[in-house]
Amino acid sequence: MEATATVTPAVLILLGPPGAGKGTQARMLEQQFGLVQLSTGDLLRAAVAAGTEAGKAAKAVMEAGDLVSDDIVIAILRDRLAEADCAKGVILDGFPRTTVQAEALDGLLAESGQKINAAVSLEVDDAAMVTRISGRYTCAACGEGYHDSFKQPATAGVCDKCGGTDMTRRADDNADTVASRLEAYHAQTAPLIAYYRDQGVLQGINAMGEIDAIAKELASIVSNAMT
Repeated sequence: MEATATVTPAVLILLGPPGAGKGTQARMLEQQFGLVQLSTGDLLRAAVAAGTEAGKAAKAVMEAGDLVSDDIVIAILRDRLAEADCAKGVILDGFPRTTVQAEALDGLLAESGQKINAAVSLEVDDAAMVTRISGRYTCAACGEGYHDSFKQPATAGVCDKCGGTDMTRRADDNADTVASRLEAYHAQTAPLIAYYRDQGVLQGINAMGEIDAIAKELASIVSNAMT
């Protein structure tokens, strides 16, 4: 009987500022390739809820009002990568955020013979992103999304979906806050871009286009990275 080849799970990283569409694209990749999206926030909440050793350590730190250390995040990620649903691979969203975290992640993956297959940067135009994010609002009743410029309800102030008239905006979805978040993101991520470029795994995508076109380009990168 021939031995069955062991397939090493793929590890993909999505880089991009808030509003660039990382969540939307990650969900599409999950469905297409059988991958699992892992975000730092979700990982921490799940580990705390499950009461794992790393989760207990994270809970104690958070209850004390401190930031969870990289060592704890790596321990939680180690536990999560060992679960059965990650057999085909994962999409990391929000981690790593620094080169120190990137190096720690490389060390963790090396333990099981894994590596970063691709780090994809969703590249945006900052001015356009300010317009895109600051113009968003939703129906408070059903959650349907609208935009000042791109998607207004047929009748001003009335939700197309449920007829509700209570529209809400996130407090941080204003031009000044969005501009500050973009500036912080670029400052924080620039070293990571260089880090993964030096490793030869960085790919850039123009994330200002249509969702389906971005998804097609991203799927091509992921398909090549997984072979």
